[in-house]
Amino acid sequence: MKARVHVSLKTGVLDPQGKAIGNALASLGFTGVGEVRQGKLIEIELAEADRTAARAKVEAMCKELLANPVIENYAIELE
Repeated sequence: MKARVHVSLKTGVLDPQGKAIGNALASLGFTGVGEVRQGKLIEIELAEADRTAARAKVEAMCKELLANPVIENYAIELE
């Protein structure tokens, strides 16, 4: 089973990388671009066949390592 974890900063947390991307897009002539927020995508191959157990395992990974729950949100997709 494959898991995808999307991690992004919570609303209200400053995002200097997103700001830099937005500024770079503007300097390249892209207009009409509002706020830019960046995040990360983590793909994990799991040997787990049971979806419930796989989700629980990835949830634990997120809480312990993959995301900082104080400043980040995460979403899990399973295939």
